[in-house]
Amino acid sequence: MTAKSTTSRTAGAGGRVDEPDNQASLVETMPTYNLKAVVRETGLKPDTLRAWERRYGLPRPDRTAGGHRLYSLRDIEMLKWLVARQDEGMSISHAAALWLQLEEAGEDPLTSDASLSGDDPSTTISGVEGNLPALREAWIAACAQFNERAAEKLISEAFALFPLETVCFELLQKGLAEIGARWYAGEMTVQQEHFASALAIRRLETLMLAAPVPHRSGRILAACPPEERHTFGLLLISLLLRRSGWEVIYLGANVPTARLESTLAAARPHLVILSAQTLHTASTMLPMARLLEEERVVVAYGGAVFSQIPALHRRMPGYFLGEKIDQVLSAVERLMSSPGPMPAAEPAGREFRVTLDHYLDRRPTIEARIWDLLKGRSQQFDLNQTTAEMGQNIAAALAFGDLDLLTANLTWVEGLLVNHHIPMSQHLLNEFIQAYHDAARDVLDERGQILVDWLAGAPERILAGST
Repeated sequence: MTAKSTTSRTAGAGGRVDEPDNQASLVETMPTYNLKAVVRETGLKPDTLRAWERRYGLPRPDRTAGGHRLYSLRDIEMLKWLVARQDEGMSISHAAALWLQLEEAGEDPLTSDASLSGDDPSTTISGVEGNLPALREAWIAACAQFNERAAEKLISEAFALFPLETVCFELLQKGLAEIGARWYAGEMTVQQEHFASALAIRRLETLMLAAPVPHRSGRILAACPPEERHTFGLLLISLLLRRSGWEVIYLGANVPTARLESTLAAARPHLVILSAQTLHTASTMLPMARLLEEERVVVAYGGAVFSQIPALHRRMPGYFLGEKIDQVLSAVERLMSSPGPMPAAEPAGREFRVTLDHYLDRRPTIEARIWDLLKGRSQQFDLNQTTAEMGQNIAAALAFGDLDLLTANLTWVEGLLVNHHIPMSQHLLNEFIQAYHDAARDVLDERGQILVDWLAGAPERILAGST
């Protein structure tokens, strides 16, 4: 459907629209038609037009000096396009979100119907209609081929057939989890994972724009702590909460702790939700959670690391939201109505705080010593990256007061090395840990003895953790 082939235009704001001439494309965005003309052309009621404009930001009429709406030819075609999507079984919220997503991708929705109807053989996937697991597998395959058009078409098909929440859980969330598992197993690349994540996040962001106006009392602030850049989980929770009627201020990735107090004063949230995926970013979340606790703001948290390492729950101030989305939503409902006393966190002991300060002071020297010990192995693994990540995780475990938090992380690294067929992976990992132990023993004094002792027994802990 194009503006030239199907639209009509009037000689005046209230007249009947005639078929366009060849100059229609030059004037299609000119605000010409009043509300009465648009109602006549689209069959939509005035209340419906105003509601769509308010809720979804579509259409986008201009205003006369007297405040009356004026619509363009493109606005009329946009409305017809939205109605056509409804006729195909798509909800208006999904249709509006799809229009915005196509515009954001640089496409004109009015000329993109072929990609939606399946007429383009390059994006037709047979045997998946109405089968969500098959749609998910086809989406994963499209992402593996970096086929953006096919991947977007499959998502659009899923939204046309299933409720929004079902598609978000069963296609996007499970699809990304499966891609992550295949990357860990060495079956997909990190580039493929990033491509899929970007597509999924872009779609969620579009849906956020189309979320209804909040109607429930209370404001929620959602943020990732410093250095956390994985936003899909928090974005999905924010979307579902908005669809449940809550006002959600979504701050996104890598939110600094600095000036958090001024943000709280301006936003005045009833609840703050924080999300971290790694041990390191969980530790950057810790000062944020403590500040919120001091400010008497209810704080809740979640993320992959808290599911992988349950021992972290007793170290983090606030409410753990649960491992599954339905648990998260019910927990938020409870916290917004009657939070009760916030769970207290077990603080790190004084010896761990002393060790942390001493370790951070000597860490550059330790890493330089490791490089001297292992420089002959630098071609077999990324020594700079490995020492940097090890240092971040050691600092995080010391900040939480429990070095055994490192065991799960090192066991995961061992599995990654094996799955990616890195030669002598177990031997290399043990050699690296031994070098770290030797460097720490030589550089740290008695204030670092806790860490030195833990590193001495680390290979046995990893072996136990992987069996």
